Amino acid sequence: MLARGTAPSPRVGVGRGRANAESQREQPIFTTRAHVFQIDPNTKKNWVPASKQAVTVSYFYDVTRNSYRIISVDGAKVIINSTITPNMTFTKTSQKFGQWADSRANTVFGLGFSSEQQLTKFAEKFQEVKEAARLARDKSQEKIETSSNHSQASSINGTDDEKASCAGPANTHLKSENNKLKIALTQSAANVKKWEIELQTLRESNARLTTALQDSAASVEQWKRQFTLCRDENDRLRNKIDELEEQCSEINREKEKNTQLKRRIEELELELREKETELIDLRKQSEIIPQLMSECEYVSEKLEAAERDNQNLEDKVRSLKTDIEESRYRQRHLKVELKSFLEVLDGKIDDLHNFRRGLSKLGADN
Repeated sequence: MLARGTAPSPRVGVGRGRANAESQREQPIFTTRAHVFQIDPNTKKNWVPASKQAVTVSYFYDVTRNSYRIISVDGAKVIINSTITPNMTFTKTSQKFGQWADSRANTVFGLGFSSEQQLTKFAEKFQEVKEAARLARDKSQEKIETSSNHSQASSINGTDDEKASCAGPANTHLKSENNKLKIALTQSAANVKKWEIELQTLRESNARLTTALQDSAASVEQWKRQFTLCRDENDRLRNKIDELEEQCSEINREKEKNTQLKRRIEELELELREKETELIDLRKQSEIIPQLMSECEYVSEKLEAAERDNQNLEDKVRSLKTDIEESRYRQRHLKVELKSFLEVLDGKIDDLHNFRRGLSKLGADN
């Protein structure tokens, strides 16, 4: 797995020295993560997953060749090795999915991103790298044309020099240079033919890939219809789930009500048993009511007798109170009489003492 900002070798299965050389020659300029897909080579409609999970996808720039590649490695397997050309086009087929056709690999690559922002950044980088590849191709063609013109001019000048001087030490050197230029011109012409053949091949591959892309677009439309159907079915199932949840809520409420009713019934049964127990006690008590009534009559008679005795005793108490009052009155009267008697007695005693003192005085005189 490639990490962002590192520069591991994009090639697998080569020697360590060659891998180091590739690492120095190619450098990653942009890295992201996505799920990689390839178009089914048989149907040219369905997508086949090239990775089981999201893997690192990087843009590499080859300094030596002045070219750009998209490379992705899953473990020890290279799943994308696509050289970007000016004829390539990156197409967004959904908010998180994009694809491009590679005529050299004769396939269509698809990338599924986790967000629309990542897809937008990858598409912008693809357009930028595509423009850079176009500029590199134009510069390469200009160099080839300049080299070809220079070779033709040098060849003509060499022929004139041969006509002008048929001998001399520079003749051999000019012939050698002329031969080299002829060989370079021949190679350039051969390269032009080769590039024309390759361009024709690329056009044919582009036509096939365009057809595959159209089929893929039709397949995308079919997938969109299927997605719409699945979404409608999902909405219907969600509504059904909501209805079932509402029914379950009603059932739960009914269960709660039933539970409350059961508890109420149990409470009522307990009260009923208590009332039955009280009723049995009352029945037992009703059996002894006649005996209690007879005892009550006997007690009532005794109470009446006691009340009569009490009345008699109250009469006696009142009589005794009257006697006591009379006795108290007599005592007060006796006290008054006794006091008066004592006062008289005291007077008499004083008189007797006075008489005694008189007698004593008379006796003393005689």
